[in-house]
Amino acid sequence: MHKGLKFLFFSILFSSLTRVGFSQDVDPESKKLAEDYVITAEEIMAQTQALDQARDMYVLAAEVDPTNIKANYMAGDAFLRTVGKEKAVPYLLQVLKLDAEYKFDIMYHIGRSYQYGMEFEKALDYYGRYRNKLISRDGYRGRDKTALSEVERRIYECENAIEFVANPSHFSIVNIGNAVNSEFEDYAPVLNEDETTMVFTSRRRDGNLNPNVAPDNKPYEDIFISHKENGKWTYAQNIGEVINTEYHGSNLALSADGNQLFIYKDDNNGDIYISERNEDDTWSTPEPLSESINSEGFKENAVSISPDGQTLFFASDRPGGYGGIDIYYSTKNKVGEWTRSKNLGEVINTSYDDDGPFIDYDGKTLYFSSQGRKGMGGYDIFRSVYDSASGNWSEPENLGYPINTPDDDIYFVSTKDGMRGYYASVREDGQGYTDIYMVAVPPGNENLRNLTTRRDLVQEDKPLKNKEPEIVAQLEKMEPEENNLVSEENPETEPEPEPQVELENQAKADPEPTPEPQPVVKKKPDLQPVTITVNVVDEDNNPLDAKVSMNSVEDNQVAGRSRLSTGVFEFKIINARPVVYSLSVEDEGYVFQTLRVGVKAATEEPQAMSKTVVMRKLRMGTRSVLRNIYFNFDQATFKQESYNELNKLVSMMSQNPGMHIEISGHTDNIGSKDYNKFLSQKRANAVKDYLVKKGIDSRRISSVGYGEERPLASNDDEKEGRELNRRVEFSVIGGK
Repeated sequence: MHKGLKFLFFSILFSSLTRVGFSQDVDPESKKLAEDYVITAEEIMAQTQALDQARDMYVLAAEVDPTNIKANYMAGDAFLRTVGKEKAVPYLLQVLKLDAEYKFDIMYHIGRSYQYGMEFEKALDYYGRYRNKLISRDGYRGRDKTALSEVERRIYECENAIEFVANPSHFSIVNIGNAVNSEFEDYAPVLNEDETTMVFTSRRRDGNLNPNVAPDNKPYEDIFISHKENGKWTYAQNIGEVINTEYHGSNLALSADGNQLFIYKDDNNGDIYISERNEDDTWSTPEPLSESINSEGFKENAVSISPDGQTLFFASDRPGGYGGIDIYYSTKNKVGEWTRSKNLGEVINTSYDDDGPFIDYDGKTLYFSSQGRKGMGGYDIFRSVYDSASGNWSEPENLGYPINTPDDDIYFVSTKDGMRGYYASVREDGQGYTDIYMVAVPPGNENLRNLTTRRDLVQEDKPLKNKEPEIVAQLEKMEPEENNLVSEENPETEPEPEPQVELENQAKADPEPTPEPQPVVKKKPDLQPVTITVNVVDEDNNPLDAKVSMNSVEDNQVAGRSRLSTGVFEFKIINARPVVYSLSVEDEGYVFQTLRVGVKAATEEPQAMSKTVVMRKLRMGTRSVLRNIYFNFDQATFKQESYNELNKLVSMMSQNPGMHIEISGHTDNIGSKDYNKFLSQKRANAVKDYLVKKGIDSRRISSVGYGEERPLASNDDEKEGRELNRRVEFSVIGGK
């Protein structure tokens, strides 16, 4: 950063600010300071393209002067282009309040932010307003038609999302933790066959071998590796200089035996390379794949190789496809060379981007991510199964919510037993940008052998005698000298027709009659769901259209939700045994609520229960216990289950950018008073540090440890007393 700019940045950053009350009357000094913040943000973008840093400056400007319309708009726009896209809402609403005509598409961007925040009804409202504005615009032209197409796509995504959220897939989604994930982008996980090694791409600073930074002021991509020991992933290490380069480079695929690593390099606008593991566990110098795979001047950026190593699926933006990025394949000929690549066809590819292919261990199930199918927004993960009888791929099926979200969900890989999958996603409980998550079949459903199967009827192929079946996609063999890449002289070449694929059992065995497939798991027809009705009201008993969700505490399963009317939500849950759920309620301007709800086991008779949640307005003096923050014993480090609650606090602070809070730590009376005060201060500091790490200005947060000085109940009883006293609270102590 330029020296003058750095000086200005730090002088502004540490300027003292005073906020009293919630008025938007702004004194001239604050207006001038906000203008300086905006100028600093513009200089950052001009000199470094560091959008994260520029966003923080725009946010500070909007906090200092809420009437600065440019600061609010640019803060919202920057959030939509970085992480925390749902945080754009309050800034864009402020723009709309100050001047509804400031930007023609302001309502479209408000809709986008609500969509990313899972508030689909509100998103539909703003998208609908923007659509009507477009249609009624004088001089409606081609550019408006393009915008109309975009907003209609967003409306379609929100309608899909409402359907998916009401009918979730029954899998648990777990962030695999900070041994692998960082505050930067972490993505593209690949595994060896026995799930003991994970290779992935990260833009983290720790362990990055490149001393330089990319134009966006973040580290270049490097490839990292982690090993599973005693059921846990070890702290990720850089895979080494032989693989990583001074510019962007990412891993793409790992062979089943873990001995071949496919990687991406920026060369030639993006090509695929392969590295072999040596006997001493080092890696060979990566070599580019042949021209049958890598195109001249176009990008190849995702790869999956079949378990037998004979078929390669990859993504490319080369001409001649269906639009954007398409998925292609190539097979090896008899001499082990890759034949010319072919487009997988319009059953798989769309006019939007289709990326991240992964061919499963069965050799016939293809996972991939698409922006152009029935999804919730961004990239959604789909699956398609090859039918050897017809020679066609099945219509791709969305894996559903909660695997998919309104943001990008991509690079899905499955384990060999089909009980787990790993992929990259942007989610509320993440460390920062994209994190790597594990999706798993929850306890009690082990007969759901494969994540690729439908959840209402799961079928299993009968294995061959004396040998596990090795089913491999044998795609149409082609002469190696053929090439379907589009030449510059003929850029309008039509996409290749869909491939004729032949699936064979490579293992030899005596033929057996094929039995009728038998269902492994059936939903009991007489088992009735437990219906939970949640009414959300304010302190005057007025209904609130809040953001409401329920997740099982044990395995993070998401309950299906339907909105019945304003402030009334319905959940239907079928569990074979009693389960405790976490009920979360959030709304702008209110204290978020997280409650535990015990749900009975489903029976043959319908059961119903209701819960009314009263939301308290955020105002001076409001105090609330953070009930779901858990620390490791006698430490100030969070347990994994704490991050949902912490991120709700982050969201509340982001939605109320002028609010100041005190974080207070409290203990019971076990131990010395001095130690309890010390421990409570450390835990309060830990919460503050987390908020700051997530982009909340540290000057808005004070942290205090009160030890055992302010009990909520008597310490004589563990359950009713000491447990209640061990807590972290926040109090609103100021705002604008």
